[in-house]
Amino acid sequence: MPVKSVPVTPPAADKPATIKDVAARAGVSTATVSRYLNGNRVRQARRIAEAVDALTFRPNQLARSLKSGSTRTIGVLVPDISNPFFADVVKGVESVMRADEYSLLLCNTDENIERERTIINLLLQKQVDGILMAPATEWSDAPLMLRARRVPVVLIDRRIEAQDFDVVLVDNVNGSAQAAEYLVSLGHERIAMISGPLDTTPGRERYEGFVQGLRTTGHDLDERYLEVADFREDGGYQAALRLLAVRPAPTGLFVSNNLMAIGALRAMHNLGIRIPTEMSFLCFDDLALAELTSPPLTVISRPSTEQGVLAMRLLKFRMEDTAEAAPRKIVLETRLTVRGSCAGPPAEQSLTGGVAPSAAAPARRIAGYPDTGHEPAATGNRDPIVPGTSGGTPWSS
Repeated sequence: MPVKSVPVTPPAADKPATIKDVAARAGVSTATVSRYLNGNRVRQARRIAEAVDALTFRPNQLARSLKSGSTRTIGVLVPDISNPFFADVVKGVESVMRADEYSLLLCNTDENIERERTIINLLLQKQVDGILMAPATEWSDAPLMLRARRVPVVLIDRRIEAQDFDVVLVDNVNGSAQAAEYLVSLGHERIAMISGPLDTTPGRERYEGFVQGLRTTGHDLDERYLEVADFREDGGYQAALRLLAVRPAPTGLFVSNNLMAIGALRAMHNLGIRIPTEMSFLCFDDLALAELTSPPLTVISRPSTEQGVLAMRLLKFRMEDTAEAAPRKIVLETRLTVRGSCAGPPAEQSLTGGVAPSAAAPARRIAGYPDTGHEPAATGNRDPIVPGTSGGTPWSS
């Protein structure tokens, strides 16, 4: 029998409305209001909605979490919150979360493993339902900490060496190989690279891909024209200054991420080096202003927002998966976007120096490289690529 509506006294202005207040105003039971608030269909939905609006009722999320065992919260860990790439990734993550009314806790690890561990412990205390993360290095143990606590985790842009996890990557090797082949196709011989840290997936794979691309054309990377920096603007600036002091100077430069590219461009501007007349320039990752610079920048672009979308879909799949399916890996394509920052080399490049033929000089061996016996992967061993979206996968919509 339906409960009759009776006159009720509205809650005091300084006292939030309760589910009992909503039930009394709508003339229904508290159980019916609860079913409505949980998204179930009820006959009196209109009356309940009017009561919720009139009383400005807000559900007690803590109480709901205690009852359901879910906080409806996702932790997202990125190594550098100032990097526009990760802003695009989070935009993709949020677009999927919005429909399911999840909250997002965004954390910056500052490329630091100890800080990463501290943040993971804080998120565990907050009882997040799952975590998306780009590990600080390939030797990070944070994903293993989460697995031990049975917290679903999906990796974005970076993997770890210890075990397999769900991960969404891009084809760093092929993208960087394209960059090397493009510079050689323009006639450059003195080709330089600013690499990211080699203990991270993008740093290692982009270095390997660039070396592989040069070898495809019959060349090796001269160690004088290689700098390893930290994926940050100042790191790119300092690395570019060192490269530009080398004689003979390079005439082509590939920078392996967007922030280091900004630093390298600042160094060249300060030294009065003209692009592309004196230096051909391209970088990995597009920039919001890349088309507005003079000249517009040639880049290796990738679907950054889609990485976030697919990672969040994978995490939802993992949170709902009781069968503990095998880890999944998605690798998205990159592409060379040619604009105006590359051209043929200056005429004086016929002088000696620069990129040497393969038979004349070995590729550079770098102290501290995670695997000193490691060679860039052969083309046939690359990860399978997912062009565009991952249609046909269980997590696609």
